[in-house]
Amino acid sequence: MKAAVRKWEAVREFALGLPEAVEEFPWGPEDCVVKINKKIFVFLGNTDGPQPPGVSVKLKDEALHGHAMTAPGAEPTGYGLGKAGWVSVPLGEKGAPSAEVLCEWVEESYRTVALKRHVKELDARIGGRIGGRVRVND
Repeated sequence: MKAAVRKWEAVREFALGLPEAVEEFPWGPEDCVVKINKKIFVFLGNTDGPQPPGVSVKLKDEALHGHAMTAPGAEPTGYGLGKAGWVSVPLGEKGAPSAEVLCEWVEESYRTVALKRHVKELDARIGGRIGGRVRVND
């Protein structure tokens, strides 16, 4: 459970570091979300509930969506959001994705809902990175 909480904290910190991202609790203190331009790009829930922490992200890219759905315990997000590409991934499962992979998915979800100017700012900020990874040779 401690590893799941550490991943959750890393994902939250990463999400809040994206351009103009804001944290909100629309349904109470147990339901953390991070938004850009009033649109949710990651559901974080919390780390104090009876369930292990998890995240939900919107992945329009078929390859990323498919990869996320192979994570242990992953499923389409409820309330019909799964039909729009949202995937819920529990972090307490054995073999759960690493924080790095989760942050890549969060970045993709951000890019899906953000305005073009936010994406442009993000691209300018990360400059030497490609696809969420640091460029080594060039």
